[in-house]
Amino acid sequence: MPGITFEDFTSGMAIDGGPLTVTEAEIVAFAAEFDPQPFHLDAEAAQATFVGRLIGSGWQTAGFGMQLLQRHAFRGATSMGSPGIAELRWLRPVLPGDALSISVRVESCRASNTKPDRGFVVFAMTILNQDGEPVMTQNFTVMFARRGATPLPPRRVEAPDDAPLIESVDAEPLCFLETAPLGAARELGAHRFTPEAVMAFARTYDPQAFHLDPEAARQTHFGGLCASGWHTAAAWMKRLHITRGRDVVHTARTGPVPQLGPSPGFRDMRWLAPVYAGDTIRYTCTLVDKRATASRPGWGLATHQNVGVNQRGETVFSFTGSVFWQWAPGA
Repeated sequence: MPGITFEDFTSGMAIDGGPLTVTEAEIVAFAAEFDPQPFHLDAEAAQATFVGRLIGSGWQTAGFGMQLLQRHAFRGATSMGSPGIAELRWLRPVLPGDALSISVRVESCRASNTKPDRGFVVFAMTILNQDGEPVMTQNFTVMFARRGATPLPPRRVEAPDDAPLIESVDAEPLCFLETAPLGAARELGAHRFTPEAVMAFARTYDPQAFHLDPEAARQTHFGGLCASGWHTAAAWMKRLHITRGRDVVHTARTGPVPQLGPSPGFRDMRWLAPVYAGDTIRYTCTLVDKRATASRPGWGLATHQNVGVNQRGETVFSFTGSVFWQWAPGA
């Protein structure tokens, strides 16, 4: 595998790459696993939704962006991971048959003040479709090894979680956004990252050594096989839908169920600690702000804060997201 280092990047550098063609089968398969909303799953059912047609999950679009980034900006090599994303915006839907490409700019490069074996590169990336229209933008930081530096020792990896994973059966009534209380937290339950699932996700969306190969991962600073940050985020979405599914059934017994629409994006995503193969992450979603939208009568925009905590009580993941949410019954 060819190497890549911090010194291979300079501020102002531009990197382009692609295309990657998206198929309907890929869209439906990802949605079935992580984001089972009608407008991602079925073209006919999508016609009756907020969106009106079959589109790809935004989380899958981010995964395609990671695949293109690794292929072109990283030149097929492995970074040292990312501490997080300042902001991501989904600007246009990705449709079956779209051919995606990336346009990347290096915003800044900074050597680490505390770990002399690495440096931080800040990127601004735009994903474009075949018509040159931007479908997603992302501002984020990646760590790379310093050329010639002596690597620090790998992390010590704890034993995997072998406690039984029991699915919750609790259910709560779903509110329309107008009456949804701010500060309300919903426990989304737990997801275990098996080695097989970690490697399968990486092969499709994030093919870096520490996600793909247990032995190669042990030689990296992570010290063991760990999940892609995008896998951690997609699992949050999966848990959201599993929990919401119970809440939908509970709410429908007594009244109308508020619909959710797509998300325009998120900010301040932080991957705070590695999620290792065998780890179990428990997710929580808290409503922190809301407003009615003038552009979409009957709908509002909800802001939610999300965290993931591993079996040792360590917060490993957080972000602030937004989603269109039906404002009131009959809207």
